[in-house]
Amino acid sequence: MAKRPARTELRPRFWERFPLDRLSEREWEALCDGCGKCCLNKLEDEDTGEVVFTRVACRLLDDETCRCGNYHCRKAIVPECVVLTPQTIADVAYWMPATCAYRLLWQQQPLPDWHPLVTGDPESVHAAGMSVRGWTVPEFEIPVEDWEDHIIQEEL
Repeated sequence: MAKRPARTELRPRFWERFPLDRLSEREWEALCDGCGKCCLNKLEDEDTGEVVFTRVACRLLDDETCRCGNYHCRKAIVPECVVLTPQTIADVAYWMPATCAYRLLWQQQPLPDWHPLVTGDPESVHAAGMSVRGWTVPEFEIPVEDWEDHIIQEEL
C-alpha cells in the first residue's frame, strides 16, 4: 500500500492554487482519493472509443483498502499499468473515472465535497460510497472473454 503524505507536508489548498505540473511529488500523490476506480479493468470499443468500466479489478488492487498492493513496483508486475503523471494525463484522462481528482483538475473542475483533501478524512471517499470497496472481483478469477459480463452500468 502506498504511504499517504502527511497533510502538514502539503501547501494549503494546493490543488486550487497550482497547475498539475507545478505540484510536488507529495502533492501529486495526495490528489488520489483512494477510490480504486482507476484499478478496475476497462473495455474500450475500437469503433467508437467508448470506455466502460468492469467490476474486474487489477490483480494488485486491495479490495478493502482500495489501494495498490505493490504501488512502487506496479509497472514491473502489471506492464499495462499506466503511471499517471502531469505529462501523461492528457493522453489517459478519457479512461479515468469521472470523479478522479487528476481528471477533474486537468479539466479545471473542483474536487468533490467528499474528497479526502477537502474533508481531511481519508475514509470520506468510502463513507460517500464513491470507492470500489467490497464489490470488485479479482481479474485472475474472471477470464478476459467474460469481462463483458461484469460491465458496470452507472457512470464512475
